[in-house]
Amino acid sequence: MDQGSFFQILWLVLIVFSLIPFLRQRRLEFSRLNLMRSIERKRGARLVALIHRQETMSFLGFPISRYIDIEDSEQVLRAIRLTPDDMPIDVILHTPGGLVLAAEQIARALKRHPAKVSVLIPHYAMSGGTLIALAADEILLDENAVLGPVDPQIERYPASSILRVLRDKPIKEIDDQTIILADVAEKAIRQVEDSLVDILRDRLSEEDARDLAKKLSDGRWTHDHPLMCEALQGMGLPVSCQMPEDVYLLMEYYPQPVRKTPSVEFVPVPYKKGKEV
Repeated sequence: MDQGSFFQILWLVLIVFSLIPFLRQRRLEFSRLNLMRSIERKRGARLVALIHRQETMSFLGFPISRYIDIEDSEQVLRAIRLTPDDMPIDVILHTPGGLVLAAEQIARALKRHPAKVSVLIPHYAMSGGTLIALAADEILLDENAVLGPVDPQIERYPASSILRVLRDKPIKEIDDQTIILADVAEKAIRQVEDSLVDILRDRLSEEDARDLAKKLSDGRWTHDHPLMCEALQGMGLPVSCQMPEDVYLLMEYYPQPVRKTPSVEFVPVPYKKGKEV
């Protein structure tokens, strides 16, 4: 084999290997869409998936954290506009939260949809994800899935904790930046509480809506405090602790980037009751 033929084969091999990730991704997307259509037909509803995984950039390989942003709200609002008024909407939520503006846009658009809106949460929907879930007519949770508080965060600090500095220290001992942040924090808590009341008042009394909105936004819990199915039912929310099996399968089509050494491993088959392993 001459040198020219060797380099031609080498280039061909490189091209093939460079196409494999693209083809694998296209196959994954095709499988996702097929399963989504199957779920839509079973439930008779438009299905919207808002799923945030930690992604890894090709070649460089460093993680990128995903959260609810304006692009998400644009796409969800477009999906809602493309849905007839008499067609229900299912939203699969898996998110750590994100921008209050984007989450509130999605929540208000879902609330305005005339037909039934269901939010399905197989694992977690925290912060802005909880805000979106509260706009639904029905919240379906896995028995171990969680929502969380909706207390605002200002420059990575809980708004309620910034306000506490003003309560606990003499004003002359507090720097100007903290005072400015406290002013923003007070406004943020009030705005989120008012938004929650507006979202909740259709299914709760005004007093109960205001009480729940305050509970979720005033910072009495840490921002990652898990609110599970039974606790949410006790708050008067339309929560069911059942999840369609197809939703778990769909989550498999949104894989987390594979680490070199997995942190969790198991034999991925269901075992039957009464059978020996």
